[in-house]
Amino acid sequence: MQEDIMQAYMEIEQAMQRYSILLEEYVGALQKSEEAPDQVKFQRMKAGATAMRDSSQIYLSYAKFVAYGMPDSEDLIEDEDLQS
Repeated sequence: MQEDIMQAYMEIEQAMQRYSILLEEYVGALQKSEEAPDQVKFQRMKAGATAMRDSSQIYLSYAKFVAYGMPDSEDLIEDEDLQS
């Protein structure tokens, strides 16, 4: 079961990274658009992309902690990452 949880965590991590990259690319495309960008939409998308990135990092931090079996210390996770 622990391996399944770890696999699911890794899939979520990859999906969130891809989602964040796509949001940033979209914001960049809005900014570079030849048409006059809707500034309200642009600012909302820019803030939203930043919020998604930040909140996903928090979420993934806890998901990683759970995936590693909730060790007594986060240092144990870092040690295991180095061994992988």
